[in-house]
Amino acid sequence: MDSYAIIDESEFPIIRIDFTGNKSTDQNFQAYLDQMKSCYRTENRLAIIFDASRASIPAFPHQKIQANWLRENDSLMKDFCAGTAYIIPNAAIRAILRVIFSLQKQPVPFKVFEKEIDAEEWVNSLELN
Repeated sequence: MDSYAIIDESEFPIIRIDFTGNKSTDQNFQAYLDQMKSCYRTENRLAIIFDASRASIPAFPHQKIQANWLRENDSLMKDFCAGTAYIIPNAAIRAILRVIFSLQKQPVPFKVFEKEIDAEEWVNSLELN
C-alpha cells in the first residue's frame, strides 16, 4: 500500500504530517486517520504541521470521512492540540481544505501558509505546556 501521508513524531510535541502525493484510497486514507489519532495517545499538548506541498486532492468520499473524523475527535483535539499549521502552496488544495472545513469546522486554532518556515515560526509560538 502506498502511504497517503507520513507522520513524524520525532520532534514531539510538534508533529509533522507530510502528504506523499499518492492518491487517496480507502485503505491508505484510513491508515492516515488512524495514525493521526495515535498522535494523541500520550494525552500531552501538541501542535501539528501538515505539509501539503505534494498532496494530491483526496477523493470526495475521503473529504467527507476527514470531516467526520474532525467531528468525532473534536474534544480530543480541543483538549490536546494547541494548533495546526497547513503548508499549502497549491490553490486547489487550499480550496479542498475550505470544503472539508465547510463540512466540519476545524476545532482548534489553525493557519494556512505557503512556506514551511512561516508554519514553523507560528507553531513554535504556540503554548505547548
